[in-house]
Amino acid sequence: MSESAVRGVDPSVPPSGDGCVECDEAGGWWFHLRRCAQCGHVGCCDSSPAQHATAHFKATGHPVVRSFEPGEAWFWSYETSEMYESGPELAGAVSHPVGQAVPGPSGRVPEDWVKGLHR
Repeated sequence: MSESAVRGVDPSVPPSGDGCVECDEAGGWWFHLRRCAQCGHVGCCDSSPAQHATAHFKATGHPVVRSFEPGEAWFWSYETSEMYESGPELAGAVSHPVGQAVPGPSGRVPEDWVKGLHR
């Protein structure tokens, strides 16, 4: 992904928090997290039970997410189904806290969590 202006990417917007907004509101859990590159919304990945990152794209049309996992810097375009190994630097935290449980958050993940994953 080019470092120049990209539709659906606003590098000045920080992430909405450390976890999936909707899962936190509902008391749910997630497997991995994705950050909307346009508005900063943090949602859970498509392997997670609720798939909130994709739901955010469908509701808003915001086309690009960045991994919100420690050590990952890739972007995904929902419009083109393309992955980019890197892209513009985004404001704020680049991942959830390193010590945060995966899956997470601690205390809300069921013992049989693997059964809840989408594959």
